[in-house]
Amino acid sequence: MIPLKADVPSRSVPVVTMLLIALNLAAYVYQFSLGLTPDAAGRDASEALVLEFGATPCRLTGMCDRGDFPSPYVTVFTSMFLHGSPLHVAGNMLYLWIFGNNVEDALGHARFLFFYLLSGAAAAVAQTVTSPTSLVPMIGASGAVSGVLGAYLLLFPYATILTLVVFGFFIRTVHIPAVIVLGFWIVLQLVNGWLTMSASAMGRGETGGVAWFAHIGGFLAGMVLLLLFRPRTSRRP
Repeated sequence: MIPLKADVPSRSVPVVTMLLIALNLAAYVYQFSLGLTPDAAGRDASEALVLEFGATPCRLTGMCDRGDFPSPYVTVFTSMFLHGSPLHVAGNMLYLWIFGNNVEDALGHARFLFFYLLSGAAAAVAQTVTSPTSLVPMIGASGAVSGVLGAYLLLFPYATILTLVVFGFFIRTVHIPAVIVLGFWIVLQLVNGWLTMSASAMGRGETGGVAWFAHIGGFLAGMVLLLLFRPRTSRRP
């Protein structure tokens, strides 16, 4: 299921949501441009950027040394603006555009920005707790966007989401309640997180890929932060 549009109109222009999308896209264009030309040492400068500004769990826990600059705590935030592929950034920005405007509307611009960054930080912590010795840098806005999804589920569970459903040769757009769309999304994260832990327990080693526990942690953090931030009364469509 791919969400395309929510039916809850915004009462204000979502300037922070648009700014975050613009910053993420600009960062990816810069990151992509670095990958077109190797640096002076012949290395992929784009990969070097990820290693330097991605949030590496073992750096955050002090279990490995990859230099003192930037501070590992700074990378928790810089990593939110780096992405691994065009599909990665496009998917995150699609979800942020669909769901972020209504959450920003409920919280207000300034509080939404803090909410977004704190959700992303909580996501990085969740992934680090589950793999404290990992050498794989975490990148992407997925954790912060997951926080937005968690907040949206509490604010607008009965909103209707225009969703693209693809099942084999069956391709159709349908209107589905947000509680089903986002419920399906978090169940998918939980299942994949469990499969990842099972594979790790079986000694299959560490691999790169999706940081499922960052998604789960961000989603739960978004729900908790929403209650702490005391949003305006949400409207039912």
